Amino acid sequence: MPAVAQSTGVVTRSRRTLAIREAIWFYIFISPWLVGFLLFTAGPIVASGALSFTHNDPVNWPPKWVGMANYDLMWKDPLFWRSLNTTFYYTFFSVPLSVAFATVIALLLNEKLPLISVWRTLYYLPAIISGVPVAVMWWLMFNSSFGLINGTLWDISKLFVGDDNAIIGPRWFSDPPWVLPAFIVMSLWAFGGPMLIYLAAIQGVPTHLYESAQLDGANVIQQVWHITIPSITPVIFFNGIMAIIGSFQVFTNAYVITQGGPNYASYFFVLHIYNNAFTYIANMGYADALSWVLFIVMLVFTYIAFRSSAAWVHYETEVAR
Repeated sequence: MPAVAQSTGVVTRSRRTLAIREAIWFYIFISPWLVGFLLFTAGPIVASGALSFTHNDPVNWPPKWVGMANYDLMWKDPLFWRSLNTTFYYTFFSVPLSVAFATVIALLLNEKLPLISVWRTLYYLPAIISGVPVAVMWWLMFNSSFGLINGTLWDISKLFVGDDNAIIGPRWFSDPPWVLPAFIVMSLWAFGGPMLIYLAAIQGVPTHLYESAQLDGANVIQQVWHITIPSITPVIFFNGIMAIIGSFQVFTNAYVITQGGPNYASYFFVLHIYNNAFTYIANMGYADALSWVLFIVMLVFTYIAFRSSAAWVHYETEVAR
């Protein structure tokens, strides 16, 4: 009996040693990522939180502690409320439209069409192009003088009403009421990534559900509405969350095309942070405070989305109660 106990103890120590060795190698292998995360993600997050309570002028170092002064300043800053309102407006319209647009394209690309692989590739290509080139492209397309969009409106309308009454088209980036609609249309450009995820989810829907629906006399639209959409609601939920987060971080298009104009009509929240951090360099601490407010706003919207998901997101493994 003592020999058995001794043997068991040896096995236990051997397993413990093996587990410690595996843990050591695990941390060695992930150390490049861990160091990068601490230096370039976690470190700046903690630093910005601390600096948000300071008057941070990089010219006059070190920062001076001001407590809640930066957060109190927001209530008196008209551009804070203007940028927040602009971002909310953009999010309210762009997120549902982008989710619906990507879903419809995925449904169409799921059909058995000639050269379907080519079409899927073509529709995904816009997802690999982003940043300044895309902003310049849309600026050219929405240009009120020679842009493709106004030119198309003119050509189509004159077929019906003649040259004298043809639609000239709005001045998209010069008239405040038309700026945000233009940016909302531009947001649909990045549908390639979500579309690919939707397509994979649609192809994962069990075929026997469609066969049963066809036997019951359901048409294509009824099958999509009652089978496809409920089956891919987890994916819709995921892409919706990502779209909400992305909509609060709009910057490049507004910075390149309008710089927040005209009359602050496209003055997004991240552009306000950028201006306070780099244009008005003495307000770096205020920019840090704005960044944390943006984080809290996105957190609240994400939480609301998660709370609402119980009413409309359906999982395959959920148990009816």
